[in-house]
Amino acid sequence: MKLVIGITGSTGVIYGIRMLETLKKLNIETHLIMSKWAEKCVSMETDYSIDYVKSLASNTSDEKNMASSVSSGTHKIDGMIVSPCSMKTLAAIANGYDDTLIARAAGVTIKESRKLILMVRETPLSAIHLENMLKLSRLGIVILPPVTEFYTKPKSIDDIVNHGVGKCLDQFDIEHNLYPRWGTL
Repeated sequence: MKLVIGITGSTGVIYGIRMLETLKKLNIETHLIMSKWAEKCVSMETDYSIDYVKSLASNTSDEKNMASSVSSGTHKIDGMIVSPCSMKTLAAIANGYDDTLIARAAGVTIKESRKLILMVRETPLSAIHLENMLKLSRLGIVILPPVTEFYTKPKSIDDIVNHGVGKCLDQFDIEHNLYPRWGTL
């Protein structure tokens, strides 16, 4: 399996980092694209370095590199996850405004009928945000905000992050043990 992972500058970059850590442990090939604001959020929200985050991916591309392999439909991937997905990136994807490599790779994922998961991060949501999400949902894009669950009785932020990441992996039928399944507690 090959997945493109986009990390944008919305708060919650730990979701993208944990996604990469988990996929690396599972030996799943990843192609990472980080926005410049994602890089700033890494240093503001975590103790990780940009080099560490990039080292988790099989391949990386600069968000400005529109000639990257993932900007073409002929580059075979199984899907893409944007984690977290800012409302700016959501709007770009919803309106076909491919001004960054993340938006372009997402547009390619859509046009090639591949699975696209957007872990949107914002609250409260405006009507514009909701309309953009509805527009994409109608195209089959999975809108998966990292909404906290409580039936597993999370004891840490890691438990909450793992649940969100696990829900994304479930969309690709990737086996994991990031959170307990309903009825197993």
